[in-house]
Amino acid sequence: MSFLTPESGWADMSEPLSWAAIFGLMAKQFWPVWVALVVTFVLSFRFKRRLGLYGKLFDSPVAIIGFAIVMFWVFTALFANIIMTFDPLAQLGSVKNPLPGAVVPDGAEGQYKWFLLGGDHLARDVFSRMVMGARQVLIIAPAATTFAFLVGITLGLPAGYIGGRLDTALSFLANLVLAFPVILLFYLLVTPEIRNTGIPVALAAILFLIPIAFFAILFQSRFHTSPNKRNLYVGITLVLGLWVYSGLAFNADPLGVWGMDPNLLNVFVSVVFVNAPTVFRIVRGIVMDIKSRDYVAAGQTRGETAWYIMLWEILPNARGPLIVDYCLRIGYTTILLGTLGFFGLGVTPESPDWGSTINAGRKLLSMVPHPAVVPALALMSLVLGLNLLADGLREESLKD
Repeated sequence: MSFLTPESGWADMSEPLSWAAIFGLMAKQFWPVWVALVVTFVLSFRFKRRLGLYGKLFDSPVAIIGFAIVMFWVFTALFANIIMTFDPLAQLGSVKNPLPGAVVPDGAEGQYKWFLLGGDHLARDVFSRMVMGARQVLIIAPAATTFAFLVGITLGLPAGYIGGRLDTALSFLANLVLAFPVILLFYLLVTPEIRNTGIPVALAAILFLIPIAFFAILFQSRFHTSPNKRNLYVGITLVLGLWVYSGLAFNADPLGVWGMDPNLLNVFVSVVFVNAPTVFRIVRGIVMDIKSRDYVAAGQTRGETAWYIMLWEILPNARGPLIVDYCLRIGYTTILLGTLGFFGLGVTPESPDWGSTINAGRKLLSMVPHPAVVPALALMSLVLGLNLLADGLREESLKD
């Protein structure tokens, strides 16, 4: 059996691949991503005038490039099981650090024949680990950043709007956390010694309750004049929220749907704890500026409650800066997760997350760079895409 390479014509499948053939085969493996990107862009351009701020992204070349890069990795994470050529944890022979395009030794019938981007020191496929690493990053970083934003918004709104002693107390706690260097604080929170003290579980028990409170107050303030709707939405929020809360915070979900292993809980809580104070300060500052606007005074004149004004008058008008910061913060979190993995403090030692794979490959960087360079380039491209997307969002939000 043979394979057509662009440079050398037909070549035996027992021969290493040229770089042109490697890129061609990788492009083929990513076919679900290309299809999803085409569908996304066609629909987005078709209906962009009906899609609000999201639709306006497609008026900015910078935002389009950033969005394309980010969605490439999002779809890669979604379709990772289809794209990757091997189990990312499987050791494929005894040859250490096989080069890109090398033939897999003693491959079984029907098994993929090549290490597209080489292998690591345990002969694990670098391409497959890069693909599955995208899933690791894009599960933890956006979810943890979302939790951090919900915590920061829930505390920042009343601090900026009500002020007084509440603002003083919350601002003091936020400044206390921000006084620590971020990397040092991350490092301390995810160490095994801290985990054994039960501090991450205690922090999770507190922090994970705040998003439930946010949505309960959101629906209560919106439907307080319609008791039936209010009771329905608040009831659903409490039932679903406490169900998820029991699994994420205490790993005690009776149905076994929600749960986190201790390492993941450590990392997740650390991201929320470190990012929430910064979000709090941003929200507080925006609210202190907006609360003097005429539409806020009009809501107060109508007799609206404080939480209604904060959540349904002020917060929607603060969405531009918050969305921009959300994109940037996912990028920062991605870098921090990579840093933790590099220090061996990631999710699990054998995890294919990009930080861990960079750390595993760095010792032989001068001789065989591909095990470390490939995940490093993936990490860099995702953060670049998020930064470009944030720049585009900022540009478009200023036009509102």
